[in-house]
Amino acid sequence: MRPIFLLFFLLPVFALAQKNPVAKSKTVTKPKTAVASKPAPAQTGFTISGEIAGYADGTIVDLINGGTSQTEASTTLMSNKFFFKGGNMSKPDFKIILINKQAPYITLFLDNSNVKIVGSRETLDRAKVTGSKSHSDFEEFNTSLNPYQSLFAEDAEYDAARYAQARKLIEDYVAGHKESHISTLAILRYNQLAEDPVEMEPLYKQLAPDVQGGILGKYIAQMILEARQNGVGTLLPDFSQADTSGTMVSLSSLRGKYVLVDFWASWCKPCRMENPNLVAAYNKYRDKNFTVFGVSLDQAKEAWISAIKMDGLNWTQVSDLKGWGNAVAQQFQISSIPQNFLLDPEGKVVGKNLRGRALERKLERLLK
Repeated sequence: MRPIFLLFFLLPVFALAQKNPVAKSKTVTKPKTAVASKPAPAQTGFTISGEIAGYADGTIVDLINGGTSQTEASTTLMSNKFFFKGGNMSKPDFKIILINKQAPYITLFLDNSNVKIVGSRETLDRAKVTGSKSHSDFEEFNTSLNPYQSLFAEDAEYDAARYAQARKLIEDYVAGHKESHISTLAILRYNQLAEDPVEMEPLYKQLAPDVQGGILGKYIAQMILEARQNGVGTLLPDFSQADTSGTMVSLSSLRGKYVLVDFWASWCKPCRMENPNLVAAYNKYRDKNFTVFGVSLDQAKEAWISAIKMDGLNWTQVSDLKGWGNAVAQQFQISSIPQNFLLDPEGKVVGKNLRGRALERKLERLLK
C-alpha cells in the first residue's frame, strides 16, 4: 500500500510540471522540466523537552515503558526543566513520565517526534503535551470518552445503558482505526467495562498485524490467553495449600458459597492497594454467602502474616511460600498479580479480575 500511496501523492506535482506553458519565441527552446521536490526524510528518534514547575532541582524524572513497567531512562530536573533523547522507534509506544518516584504521572503516546511537555506539580496529570501525532490521536480518543469517564471510577454505579454506549463507542473506534496503536489502549479501556478479558478478543482480531505485534498488542494477547485458562463458565479445578497455621485447606471446602480466589503477595504494591476494596466487599457481603480465599505468592512467612494483619484480611489465606513458583499459580498460569476468580456456589467461574467497584457491582447483582 505504501508505494501506491506515494504515487498518488506525487501525481499532482508531475501534472503541474507538465502544464507549465512554453513561452512564445521566434526560436524554439527546450522547456525546462520541473523537478518534484523530495519529501523531507522521516525523523528518526525522539526528544522530550519538559518544563514542570514546583519541584526542587535534582528531582528524579523517569521515562517508563507503559507496557512493561520498565524504566527506560532517568534524568533530573534543573530550573524546572528536563530532557530525554532516544533512538528510532519502529512503532509508537505508550510511555509514563514519573517525577519524584510517585504519582500523579504524565502519560504519553510517543513516536519519532520532538515532544514538548509543560505543566506544574499541582496539575501534573493534566500537563500539556505537544509535538507527537500519536499522542494527539490518543488525546482525541480520550476526549471522545469524556461523557463516560465516570464509568471507569472505582465507585461508579452500574448503568447498563451507559455501559453499552461506551462499549459501542470503543468498538466503533477500533473498527475505524485498525492500523492505529491507539486502538490497543482503546481495547484496554474496553476491558475495564468487561467482566471477562476474553471479550477483548473480537476487537483484538481486527487489529493490523503490526499493531498486534506491539508491546501493548502482545500484552492484550497474553491477557486473552490467560483468561481462556479457566474462563467464565468453567469449573475451577480444586487445590489445597497450607494456611498460616500450617493446616491444609482445600478450595472445595468452601463449596456452597460465592468465593473470590485472590492471588496476591505482601510485596506486591498493586495488591496491597487493592486490599481495602476486598476488605470492604468482604465486610459487606460475608453474611450473604460470600467469602474470599487468598493465595499468596510470598516466600517469607513473617512478611506474609504481617501483611494479613496490617491490611485486615480476615479470611482464609494459604501459600506454599514458593513465590512465583507457587504450585497453584503455576497450575493456573498466573503471570501477574493481583488476579482473581469469582466462583459461584458450585465452583464455576462467574467473573475474573474484578477489582474495586467492579467486584461490588458483580456481587450486588449476584447477591440481591
